[in-house]
Parts: sequence; structure tokens; C-alpha cells
Amino acid sequence: MATAPSVPFPLVFGLDTFGDVTHDENDRPLSHAQTIRNVVEQGVLADQVGIGFFGIGEHHTALFPVSAGDVVLAAIAARTTRIHLGSAVIVLSSDDPVRVFQRYSTVNAISGGRAEVILGRGSSIESFPLFGYDLADYEDLFEEKVDLFAELLKGRPVTWHGKTRPSLENQDVVPHTESGPFPVWVGVGGSPQSVIRAARYGFSLMLAIIGGSPARFAPFSQLFREALENFGRDPLPIGVHGPGHVAATDEQASDEFWPRYLEVIRAVSGSRGFAIPTKDSFLYEIGPRGALYVGSPETVAWKIANNLTTLGANRFDLKYGMGGLSHQALMTNIELCGTQVVPRVRELLA
Repeated sequence: MATAPSVPFPLVFGLDTFGDVTHDENDRPLSHAQTIRNVVEQGVLADQVGIGFFGIGEHHTALFPVSAGDVVLAAIAARTTRIHLGSAVIVLSSDDPVRVFQRYSTVNAISGGRAEVILGRGSSIESFPLFGYDLADYEDLFEEKVDLFAELLKGRPVTWHGKTRPSLENQDVVPHTESGPFPVWVGVGGSPQSVIRAARYGFSLMLAIIGGSPARFAPFSQLFREALENFGRDPLPIGVHGPGHVAATDEQASDEFWPRYLEVIRAVSGSRGFAIPTKDSFLYEIGPRGALYVGSPETVAWKIANNLTTLGANRFDLKYGMGGLSHQALMTNIELCGTQVVPRVRELLA
């Protein structure tokens, strides 16, 4: 087994969810309200079993009904003591950076300084028409709004001018954070420009790898380190976000995950441009060179450890769950991650 990546940061293991609609014991979909309540319980359990981060990704569809992730994170914050809580990701392009800062500063206050934000341009684009934004402005919106968000993090009155929202003149934005800015990451799914942007603003890098060989993202890690150096910045953490499912055995994990995965990809393939998977392509993705972390704790731990080493990363966030799985299956996944996967990854990278 390869040794730990040579980065000056501690290993961190997180769990991300899109609030996928869960099913009951008779395979009937639960209500959106019950799904959201279940996400709160999942976040609380993640804290109890030693997971380091719990993230909620923004979506606005019937499959993923957690459209106000910061509200759910605040509920989790009130019932936890240690775990960090954040977006995974928030679609900044279709949101107001001032309100994003205020909402996550509030989560930071409730949690006692445990908030983080992962910013994204949005591979799911349903928020653009919902909030009245033009997809033709996709790049300009994100560039300007990241710039404003970076100013807000400085913790002083903000003067800012741009084209995508009204200007600010010496504006105090509250609530103030108690101990400096909360951690900010940029989620990157394949754009070198986004890697350089993260380095320019001094934000950490989160590699969102949902298909194909994770090793192909290694140049992005190197580009990020080089860009930080060119901008005169200190090294920053690199994380990896990948989907998966952990069960007692490889066979059980695959049997539970595959039919749900196929169903969800079929449902979103038209809007997202995804190829509908075959069983053979699925088996490749859950194998050692694929992007899905599906299997027993030992199988998943080995794959995480290998990819952290390959990518020079110090953090792994498992996007757990898939629409149609039961709440109990997700709770078992979380418990296995905290009690078996995380300790095993640490052993493998020691």
C-alpha cells in the first residue's frame, strides 16, 4: 500500500448528501418532509461515529428536495458538537453572495465555528431558470460572485462593483464571524480555469469525480499547487468528492446500489447529458480504476487510500446514498464509514 500523500494537512473524511428521496420498507418513496428529517438524523449519526464533515448539495428537483441546505445544516448544528458542516456544493452563480455569506455565517455561529462552504458553478442547472438567471451568463456570474464572496470573507465593510448585482459601498455585512473566515473550497469537475480561480482567491480545491478514472485528475492537483505558488500563496488542502455506498459485503453493497443508481441516472440523463450505464460499465466504475466507492468497508477503504495518494489529497468526501435506498441502509452506510472505513484508511496511509 502506498504511503500517505505528502501534504502538510491532516486527513479528513466527510460525507455528502443531495438529500436523495429515501424509500420505506415497502419501497414506497417517503415524503420530501420525511426525507429532510432523515437527513438531519444522518448528520447527527455522522457526528456520533466520528465523521469529520457533513455536506449538503444544493438541488431543486423532486429527486433531491433539500433546496435549503443551510437550514438543514443549522438543525444538525444544534444537535452536534464536533463535526464540520457545509455546502457540497452551493450554486453560487444563481445565488446572492451576500446572502450565502450571511446564511453560512449564521450556521457558523450556531455550530460554534464549524461551518464550511464549497462553492460551485453548478453542473445541475435547474437553479438558473428558477431564479431568473440566463445560462449564457454562466461564466460571468460565477467569476463576479466568487470575487464578491472573497471580499465578504475579509470581515470588514465591503466596497464592490460589478455587473451581476447592485454595487456595495462600505457596506457592513452581518453576522460577523467570531474567529476569522470559515473555510471555503471550490468544487471542480473538469475545468482548469476553476482550479486556477480557486488558487487565485486562496480557496481550497475539491475535486468532484463522478465517473471515469480518478487518476486523470492528478494534473489538476499539480496545477493547483503550482498556481498557489505563482500567486504567492501558502499550500492549501485538496479534497476529493466521490459517490458510493458501503455495506457489510461487496455483494450487498453492489446489489443495493446498482438498481437505484441505474434508475437515477436514467432519470437525469436527459438534462445532465449522462450516458445510461450498463452493468459492465457499473462494474468497471466500482472496480479499482473507477470513480464509484461501492463495497465492503475494506474495499472502499483501499480505494480511498489509493486515490488520496494518487491525487495528493488529504480529504475524501463520500457522496453517500442514492434515490430509492432506505433510510436504514443510509444509516448503516454512515456507521460503517465512521467505525470501519475511516480507521482503516488511516491505517493504510500511516
